[in-house]
Amino acid sequence: MKREQVTVLTLQEKKQEGQKISMVTAYDYPFADLVDRAGIDCVLVGDSLGIVVQGHETTIPVTMDQMIYHTAIVRRAVRRALVIGDMPFLSYRTPEIAVANAGRFLQEGGAAAVKIEALGDQAAVVEALVRAGIPVMAHLGLTPQAVHRMGGYKVQGREEQAAQRLLEEAQTAEQAGAFAVLLEGIPAKLAKAVTERIGVPTIGIGAGPHCDGQVLVLHDLLGLFDRFTPKFVKRYAHLGAEALDALRRFKEEVESGVFPGEEQSFH
Repeated sequence: MKREQVTVLTLQEKKQEGQKISMVTAYDYPFADLVDRAGIDCVLVGDSLGIVVQGHETTIPVTMDQMIYHTAIVRRAVRRALVIGDMPFLSYRTPEIAVANAGRFLQEGGAAAVKIEALGDQAAVVEALVRAGIPVMAHLGLTPQAVHRMGGYKVQGREEQAAQRLLEEAQTAEQAGAFAVLLEGIPAKLAKAVTERIGVPTIGIGAGPHCDGQVLVLHDLLGLFDRFTPKFVKRYAHLGAEALDALRRFKEEVESGVFPGEEQSFH
């Protein structure tokens, strides 16, 4: 039986019915296919690929062309999940630039929505995108593209004033037309307050259990990236270690003459 396509309306219905939303990043065809077949609700083609795929220290070097390239690859694999393109650094600095770049995600990449790191002054950008018919997820809290301004990857919203500001930003994002708000690296109590205060779904990453949904970076979840491991990550597999073992065994068998054997030879 064909599974129903996930849309932004699906996520809204899940929030209203108290059903949790699942989201995972993906950057290529094989893993996007697995994520979709697993029944995950949303696939985020994240600019986190700058770190876990390209090997950069931050997400800042990632370009629009690179994001479109990876989004198109992911979209070819996904049949059910909502595909969300992550707008990279400086790609949405004005409403006009944002509409032009977000339009590429939908036209060239095949995404159904985009995500922007909203820093309180992005309401005009969200409104412009929504007017253009482009669904927007607003990213609040620890926003990796602002890592230099924040002085590193630090938990946000711990002080009362900062917590109040984040709550107001979430409300502003909803009023501007965002279909969901991603909350990263904030106290669980604050995430709970935001989730209860706004009518659109909240997706948490390092924001505790009270959000309407959760997202993790695929390479963290599967144990494929170990340069650093945030506290909020839970590893569900250790594929990096398994892959390393397989490669070492291949090397040994090539050097010893075991591979290729009779089964791998033509006659």
